[in-house]
Amino acid sequence: MNLLELQRRMAEDVRRPLTVDWEMRRETAEGESVEAIAQSYVKPNDRLSSFERLEIYNRQYWFRVIGAVSEDFPALNALLGEKRFDAMVLAYLREIPSTSWTLRDLSGKLPEWLQVHPEFTGRRHQLALEIAKLEWAYVESYDGRRLEPLAAEDMRAIGPETCLTLQPHLQLLAMAYPVDELVLAVRKDTPETEMVSSASMMKKEVKRMKLPAMRKKAVWLAVHRYDDVVYYRHIDREAYALLTALREGKPLAEALGIAFEKSRLTPEEQAAKIREYFAHAAELGWFCKSEDEATAVPVQ
Repeated sequence: MNLLELQRRMAEDVRRPLTVDWEMRRETAEGESVEAIAQSYVKPNDRLSSFERLEIYNRQYWFRVIGAVSEDFPALNALLGEKRFDAMVLAYLREIPSTSWTLRDLSGKLPEWLQVHPEFTGRRHQLALEIAKLEWAYVESYDGRRLEPLAAEDMRAIGPETCLTLQPHLQLLAMAYPVDELVLAVRKDTPETEMVSSASMMKKEVKRMKLPAMRKKAVWLAVHRYDDVVYYRHIDREAYALLTALREGKPLAEALGIAFEKSRLTPEEQAAKIREYFAHAAELGWFCKSEDEATAVPVQ
């Protein structure tokens, strides 16, 4: 066995799913003895067999990746409970294993994956799905890029055909529940060091925290970063529609038409709303130069 074959062999063994008791499997999916495989390249010592030494790496790999997902979704963990949450994460990672050099990307497809796996959420599927979307939006906003905001002179030059660029860290969400209240409550009552799953810490299940009641209520959220802090900002339906249309590349006049297409506001009220939207966006730096404009070299 050369070095490359050894690396591939160990990678396969380390990433093999654990048993329901969080132990290394004794057989592969093809029926091979994992103990015999371990003996072929892992040297035992006076305390541990080859199997036991390999099991340490196998378990630590899974505890680390489960912990990484858990840290991104503490509110979803609180809603589902640790046992169901751990089972969900294991199923997700088996179907969508880590392929990136960074653990940051590991959870990126979980909201999309959860949408077609209601067996882990039961009657609270929509609520759980919205929590997952909001918690991932937090991650995206926290480490998303911040481009140079438009200056005052840039804002004055905006016209009907202007296509505005939004900050990459700005996330726009239309929700059926006020899930930001639940997510904030969990983060407030859970120390950062405890925002991990029971599997990743191998601790006994703790008493579940009391979550705020959730009743259906249409909510539009802008998740954004300001001074290195992520905020959940409630916006109205028209603001959400306007910003979404701008993000899709629509010119300003067309985006405004989409935003107020079904609005019952009078023209005067619409004008006041538009002034309010632009004042808030300018204050928070939501409108920015495109990446090409930000990196362009002035012509001498």
